[in-house]
Amino acid sequence: MKPEVTAFFDEATNTISYVVKDPYSAACAIVDSVLDFDNAAGRTSTGSADALIDYVRSRDLRVAWILETHVHADHLSAAPYLQKALGGWIGIGENIRIVQNTFGKVFNAGTEFQRDGSQFDHLFKEGDDFAIGGLTGRVLHTPGHTPACLTYVIGDAAFVGDTLFMPDFGTARCDFPGGSAETLWESIHKILALPDDTRIFVGHDYKAPGRDVYAWESTVGEQKAKNIHVGGGAKRDDFVAKRTERDATLGMPKLIIPSIQVNMRAGRMPPAEDNGAVYLKIPVNAL
Repeated sequence: MKPEVTAFFDEATNTISYVVKDPYSAACAIVDSVLDFDNAAGRTSTGSADALIDYVRSRDLRVAWILETHVHADHLSAAPYLQKALGGWIGIGENIRIVQNTFGKVFNAGTEFQRDGSQFDHLFKEGDDFAIGGLTGRVLHTPGHTPACLTYVIGDAAFVGDTLFMPDFGTARCDFPGGSAETLWESIHKILALPDDTRIFVGHDYKAPGRDVYAWESTVGEQKAKNIHVGGGAKRDDFVAKRTERDATLGMPKLIIPSIQVNMRAGRMPPAEDNGAVYLKIPVNAL
C-alpha cells in the first residue's frame, strides 16, 4: 500500500516532519514534529506544530500515532502539544531507556525523572507492527546514530530519521553517547535490504554542495547506487574510517542541551521549581 506523505520543512533546524495518511481512510500518523525554540531568549513557540495541526484539521484527519524516530539532539519535539490538540499515541523505540539513563546522569535529573520510558505511550521493538487505519507499519531497530533509533516502514515508505540522508549528503554522525559507526553500517544495510522502490524519507536536509534546493525523498535503489557514504559498492571498513574521521570535526548541535532534556521526557519540560518557573540545565564540560 502507498501511504499519502506530506512533508513540512523547518528551516531553523533543517528538520522534516511528516503527516502519513492511510489512502483509504482519515487515519494518519505524524513523524518527528518540531517545537520552535529561541535558545537565546529561552522561549518556545508553536508555529511549526500549528502548521501540522492546521493541516490535519483542515482535512478532517484522525491522528493514530505521533512517532519519534529517536531522541533528537537538534530540535525539541512538539509531541505533547500535538497530542493535546489532536490525540494519538506517542511512540518511540524501547532503547529510549538507555538514552534516559545516560542523559539523566549527564543532566543530574534526579529521582523524579523516570528512566523506564514511561513518559511515552508506547515503546517499540524490532519487528513490531502498528496500524494507521488500514495501513500497517513495521518497526526496524536501526541504531548507530543513537541507541534508540528506529525506522518506521509504512506501506512502501520508510521513515529513517537521522540514519540516512539524501544520497548526495550521506549518513548520520555517530559520535553521540551510545553511537557507533560499525552499528550504523549494519542498520543502514537493514534499510537497504528493503525493496528498491521503497520510498526513503529522511529526517533532515542541509543542501549538499551543488544542490540549491532542499530535498527529503529518495528510494532504496537510489541510496544503494548513489549514497556518497554507503552506495556504489562502498566497503564497511572504509565507511567506518571516513565516518569516524568526519565526526571528529563536527561541533555539537546548537540546540543539543535543551533538546535532549526535553525529548528524553517525550517532549515535556522538566518539572517547574518552587517558584513556578521551568529551568533547563547547562552541564559544564560534561558533553
